[in-house]
Amino acid sequence: MYKLSLLDKISIILVIIGALNWGLIGIANFNFVAQLTSILGEISSIVERIIYILVGLAGLNLAFLIYKSKNQRFS
Repeated sequence: MYKLSLLDKISIILVIIGALNWGLIGIANFNFVAQLTSILGEISSIVERIIYILVGLAGLNLAFLIYKSKNQRFS
């Protein structure tokens, strides 16, 4: 069985945050990440963009994790 690294665990958390944010956007037209970063003032758009990039990279990491775990199971 594949043991999850710290990066894998962080990726899972980020993907859950991203999924919940998309759910809120779809259901209530409310962007939680944008609201959360709006308290930062002028740099909020940069921080928001960084969060979206991190969520995207986390998704790629989880896709790679699934690939690794499938290959390990059958070898």
